[in-house]
Amino acid sequence: MIRKLLAALTVLWPVAAQAEWHEARSDHFIVYSDDRADDVARFAERLERFDATLRLLTKMPTTPIAAPNRVVVYRTGDISSINRLARSSNVAGFYIPRAGGSVAFVPRTAPGNGIDPEEVLFHEYTHHFMLSNWAEAAFPAWYVEGFAEFFAPTRFRDDGSIEIARPPMYRARQFANGLPVSASALLTGDPDKVDRPALYAGGWLLTHMLLLDPARRGQLDTFMQAVAKGEPATKAAAAFGDLRALDRDMARYARTGLRYSTLPKAMVPAAKVTVRALTPGEAATMPARIRSDRGVNRKQAIELLPMAQRAAAPYPNDPAAQVALAEAEYDAGNYAAAEAAARRAIAADAKRGDAHVYLGMAQMAQARAARDADPNRWKDIRKSFLAANRIEHDDPQPLRLFYRTFQVPGQAPNQNARDALLRAHALGPQDRGLRMEAARVLLETDRAAEAKRVLGPVAYAPHGGATAAFAAELIAIIDRDGGAAALTRWRGGSKVQQGEDEAG
Repeated sequence: MIRKLLAALTVLWPVAAQAEWHEARSDHFIVYSDDRADDVARFAERLERFDATLRLLTKMPTTPIAAPNRVVVYRTGDISSINRLARSSNVAGFYIPRAGGSVAFVPRTAPGNGIDPEEVLFHEYTHHFMLSNWAEAAFPAWYVEGFAEFFAPTRFRDDGSIEIARPPMYRARQFANGLPVSASALLTGDPDKVDRPALYAGGWLLTHMLLLDPARRGQLDTFMQAVAKGEPATKAAAAFGDLRALDRDMARYARTGLRYSTLPKAMVPAAKVTVRALTPGEAATMPARIRSDRGVNRKQAIELLPMAQRAAAPYPNDPAAQVALAEAEYDAGNYAAAEAAARRAIAADAKRGDAHVYLGMAQMAQARAARDADPNRWKDIRKSFLAANRIEHDDPQPLRLFYRTFQVPGQAPNQNARDALLRAHALGPQDRGLRMEAARVLLETDRAAEAKRVLGPVAYAPHGGATAAFAAELIAIIDRDGGAAALTRWRGGSKVQQGEDEAG
């Protein structure tokens, strides 16, 4: 039985534990790949130069970020294995935004036709860049996707120059019969009622034209200022004049106005990348770690656990292997075993912040399962998150979990806990669940105007679903009746599930 299960898991994610795994680190990325060191370094450097290109063109300064806030990229397998990992067909890569753990998955090998996995990654990283650097800006769905599509086809030439604003040729079929969607549908319609490929293609064309066509210069800024003020869509769209004329201009621009630019190598110089080979314990547990980082439900976690246990067993003194095991045990609901693995990781390396995080999480879960509200026990649990915070001040996860340790019967978050939660949001604004937590704290402390700004990007999220609808409802209540009424609505109960988002 066990052998059959392990065989099935191996087929599901066909990565050999003996593969030559490397880690590449740069200022904004951590890449893991079962590839040669020089190839992994080149891939990481392209990602870092892509970030530098975004910063150059948006005039966004380069600021150092802590390792937990860098995007982790797993580059391994082929399109088929990525499809299985995504649990979806026709997926060339995907990204999950999380506070202190945003992660992307792309294949190492890809077919020569269709969308390139690197284009997918550039699209998704542009979402991450937008959420991280314009944290309180509520951009409409067509612009969120159009901006990402504007940068997705960025191409790095062999001579080091960079082509930007290229047409996304994988969207060509959407233009086979003219415009994929009208300007009025994009600007004033319900984005959920627009076909997704049409939204992407139309959003790209409108964004490209508004950014680069001199005849339309300044209109996008006027429109966004109106959106930021909360003006109705029809009033904001007046920035573009007659929308039928805008349709005609879009059609003409698609035929004759498209241009792309080339940045010389000197404008975006080579990035610093460091590469190391993974330890045997890290390499052995990488297949389990990839699936855990993708996210699993309880059933999937229980199926994955034997793989993680088998891989980690020979490496009791490897902190990375034991953290991977702690995560797998925790996901499967084996909290005592997760605590034991986390303690082994700390014994091997007391500076592993993630080991302290899993120790605290396992202890929290055990206390909740026992319905233990003893303040002394919860004070002891907080020590793990405080230890992780001392190791890395800018990791949002320990701050968020520290706040949650006060959500116990008989206790209430103090000001320090609330400040920790808001600091976590500032460090991980791309995490919509954390954003909702922060908005609630702001409402609870009579800061309705700030709560509204925090809720805005959730309400406008292109694939926000029920969470986006609830955020929009709260904003409307704040505008109409004030923050106290919005908080009453929230406390009255909501069926919204604030889980992970997969960007697209």
